[in-house]
Amino acid sequence: MATFQTSVGDPARQAEECQQKRTERETVDVVNKINFPLTQGELGAVVIVFSVFAMALSIIYLTMPTVDYQCRRYDSDKNADEEIQREEVKVDILRWRLLLRNWTRMEYVSGYAKDYTLQVVLGYFVTYMFMQTFMIPGTIFMSLLAGSLFGVTKGLILVIVTATSGASSCFFLSKLVGRPIAHWLWPEKLSFFSSEVARRKKSLLNYMLFLRITPTLPNTFINVASPIVDVPYRTFFLATLFGLIPAAFVTVRAGLALNDLHSITDLYDAKTLGTLFLIGVVSILPTWAEKVRARPSREHAA
Repeated sequence: MATFQTSVGDPARQAEECQQKRTERETVDVVNKINFPLTQGELGAVVIVFSVFAMALSIIYLTMPTVDYQCRRYDSDKNADEEIQREEVKVDILRWRLLLRNWTRMEYVSGYAKDYTLQVVLGYFVTYMFMQTFMIPGTIFMSLLAGSLFGVTKGLILVIVTATSGASSCFFLSKLVGRPIAHWLWPEKLSFFSSEVARRKKSLLNYMLFLRITPTLPNTFINVASPIVDVPYRTFFLATLFGLIPAAFVTVRAGLALNDLHSITDLYDAKTLGTLFLIGVVSILPTWAEKVRARPSREHAA
């Protein structure tokens, strides 16, 4: 009998050894993910998508027309038809950062955008999508630029379309390779977002609208985390399309007066933030009202 037990072994000890080995493997996996969260296959997919965007931007850049403008500057105290200064400037529409550092050159860029609208819009669209897909900071400057080049109405439409497209691109890329990155960058925030989404399944669109309208959670995090916590794409798309309108309107309108902006904080003062939060609260009022109506029914049933 003793010999049989020795050959078979203690089941409790075997279970303990298996658990220890499993813990060691999980520890190794966690350490590897901390060092670099993506596998070779996932990294390859990211490189392919990045290369496609880089190739598209390169083609657009190389095919953009280069023009020497004879630009006119007018004295505000004199007749607008009187030319008082001529200046040759070679306009390169894709050098956004250089242009945004020197607001006085925006008049030249505006003229270029009017002459080559299709090329400028295409370059703007691909650049914005690229930045949103790979979480590159600076899309707020792109929104300012849209307002400066195309005005409020056209600029707002352009920003909403490009922002929604870029967010959708980030959504699907995250669905493919984003889970380890999200767990690596935002473990606690992701857990909170997952529990909130699970709790609000019946009113998820209202909740997502609230998040998009208010700065409660960063848009970059929402783009990456949504497919991981099982937010349906239809809900994500509608919330993005309509939820970004208020903030985009503020930024695009500010693009009309770039010379008056000294920092990004000038865009979102207390009044603007309060307005955005108010709009966000309005977006969740239907859900709140539905819960209030349902409460007496539950109490009566009890």
